[in-house]
Amino acid sequence: MAIPDFVVKLRASIGHAPLPLNGVIAVVLDEHSRVLMVRRSDTDDWALVTGCLEPGEQPAAGAVREVFEETGVEVAVERLLSVEALDLSVAPNGDQVYWLAIGLRCRVVGGDARVNDDESVDVGWFDPKAVPALAPHQARCLQLALADDADAWIAGRSALAQSA
Repeated sequence: MAIPDFVVKLRASIGHAPLPLNGVIAVVLDEHSRVLMVRRSDTDDWALVTGCLEPGEQPAAGAVREVFEETGVEVAVERLLSVEALDLSVAPNGDQVYWLAIGLRCRVVGGDARVNDDESVDVGWFDPKAVPALAPHQARCLQLALADDADAWIAGRSALAQSA
């Protein structure tokens, strides 16, 4: 997987210690409501398009960039789906990351789906009823993207509302 330069520099100082990073989950839908997915080169699992935001990069711009970099598909961001701090994840090399995942629904505006970098080994369009198993936070993003009237899901929002 391509590791952003700023993360490589930080890892040189902190090693494998937990690092908080911001990332996007792009749920890309075409005109037939099919879902764009990638088969990841690191795990061989099918997933929604995801990626790490660069320092100062806006989430919508990051989603557009990540989708194009990974699949060659040009998208426009339509709406926010979710904001969620994920549990600690450990990469195969031992790097630990606390991701703040921002889910965004996107629509296709151009390009042809293809493997466009080394982060995936396959790219495909799936009927939402035939999507391979997804991690719970990605499955939630997909469900929210398919519901036209769904509010954004914000982890912990109900707990905060109860304490107010």
